[in-house]
Amino acid sequence: MLLLLRLLRKVVGWVDFILLTVLVYLLSWLTWRGRNAVVAWMFPAWCRAFVRALDVDLRLHQKNRKRLPARFILIANHPSAFEDIGIPALFNVVSLAKLQVQDWFIAGRISKAAGTLYVDRDDPDSRDQAIQSMVDAVNAGQNIALYPEGGCKGRRLFKEFKSGAFEVSIRTGVPILPLFLHYEAQDDFEWQPPYKLPHKIWHFMIARNNRANYYVYDPLDPKDYADKYAMKEAAYALYARWNAQYLE
Repeated sequence: MLLLLRLLRKVVGWVDFILLTVLVYLLSWLTWRGRNAVVAWMFPAWCRAFVRALDVDLRLHQKNRKRLPARFILIANHPSAFEDIGIPALFNVVSLAKLQVQDWFIAGRISKAAGTLYVDRDDPDSRDQAIQSMVDAVNAGQNIALYPEGGCKGRRLFKEFKSGAFEVSIRTGVPILPLFLHYEAQDDFEWQPPYKLPHKIWHFMIARNNRANYYVYDPLDPKDYADKYAMKEAAYALYARWNAQYLE
């Protein structure tokens, strides 16, 4: 009976997601200067519908002792493709994504219309432009989200962080909000070669343990650090501790 109910929930979730996707995709063709305000407003709901369709048990754990700031630069570890919808399902953010995301079928156009920022990780000029685009977005009042590991590096924390998020924080005065991601079925959620996005969507749906734990902690104030490098080192030390706590 429980298996039947779960299957029914998945069917209903996919019907709901497909109908909403058709609507948002059609709206993405509206002519708009800059990001499409209607699609941007609907994007978090679309991400939540996607999460339900995948039948992932997404849990937000509020480990923060202080109230979260109204404006923030969210950073997270990046073991999976799921967080590309998991984070905006929980937080009002504009994400930085690799350039190839905008070419994804249907989802790429929706993410672009929603205001997603893109970077070519192999192009230094593109990386510099991405930092400026993030500064501009933050100064315009938007919250942004990015992965300081610089891409999917595996289920465990990568050996270093890039400096971009911390440079944006230092330049704008907006705090870093650390989010640590823990997928209990790490092998099912980790994006490993040679898998493509359709493979991972299937893996999410049939995961033996569908729990995704997102732990949010107290923000890091840029005024407390000498420069972006000191801020980066402090953030990495926190993530190394959480990596040992949740993933080892």
